[in-house]
Amino acid sequence: MAELTFSNLTKRFDGVSALDGIDAVIESGEFVALLGPSGCGKTTLLRLTAGFEQPDEGEIRIGGDTVAGAGCFAPPEAREIGIVFQSYALWPHKSVAANVSYPLEVRRLPRAEREARVAEALNLTGLRDFADRMPSQLSGGQRQRVALARCLVFEPRAVLLDEPLANLDLALRASMQDVFSMFHRRTDATMLYVTHDQSEALALADRVAVMESGRIRQFAAPEILYREPADCFVAGFVGDGAVVPARLTGQSDPGRVLLSVLGQNIWCRSATATPSHVSIRPEAITLSDDAPLRARVSSCTYLGGRFRLVLDAEGEALVAFAPQRAAIGELIGVTIRDPWAFLDPEAETLMPKTLIHA
Repeated sequence: MAELTFSNLTKRFDGVSALDGIDAVIESGEFVALLGPSGCGKTTLLRLTAGFEQPDEGEIRIGGDTVAGAGCFAPPEAREIGIVFQSYALWPHKSVAANVSYPLEVRRLPRAEREARVAEALNLTGLRDFADRMPSQLSGGQRQRVALARCLVFEPRAVLLDEPLANLDLALRASMQDVFSMFHRRTDATMLYVTHDQSEALALADRVAVMESGRIRQFAAPEILYREPADCFVAGFVGDGAVVPARLTGQSDPGRVLLSVLGQNIWCRSATATPSHVSIRPEAITLSDDAPLRARVSSCTYLGGRFRLVLDAEGEALVAFAPQRAAIGELIGVTIRDPWAFLDPEAETLMPKTLIHA
């Protein structure tokens, strides 16, 4: 498997930037998810990697070989990359085994070697007993496994997955997430996975690149994105919770800063001494009758085993979890502990800070 490197990668359509100077390295054997809203550039980045589009600026390297850049462009068939599409893209007139064998036939491998590698790929994806079936005789999850086996069989340098679970129902999607995780563990493939579903990205990937407007806003492990978002966009897009403005009190410790948040002085985790906002996850909120901050319940939703509450606190919408139902309009005491504070350069110009002394 091969490392993928993107350097100042830029792509424009009709003068509009779909990708704006992407710099990133995906390590060999790493599972990376591209996460973001529609139109953020994640599919464009996948298509450039596959060789379906040419960049306007920058370069792409696969395993140290430059496949796109100034005066250089390798076509898709020369990149040795496997692709799993959302639509499966199976030959309807070919059996499962024939679909999986097709990339090897194109490469003119000897029949004995083809059959051995097809059998190995079918075993790996749990399709050995379906080798002679036609695609029309398979479920959606089984068809997706065929596409995965076909991708695996020719031992690609990297695997690209373009929203492969989007057409599946919720239960089957969860099952296929386990299949992709198993596939990655057993093959140690370099995988680039495009999705707009954050639960998929956080569950599957070693690292997640959160994209917006053609840029990578943060590239980190799922737990870092959730606990330590880099800016307001990432904090609001990844996970549940609230993003609220904060004001300095002038006090700080290593790794912590005392901020005025919703009228309360709260010690916050932070990597900067001058944060502008706080990310408040539901886990940071404790509900009690004697808490100093009062919030009014505006929504109560049962999630199975717990309730999700949306609380109006000083005009900000907080999210908390509770073991029992709360009445709409009910006043509840809120304590906020150990939230994450960060400096958002874009928001900073819109919200000048003043120093508040406790």
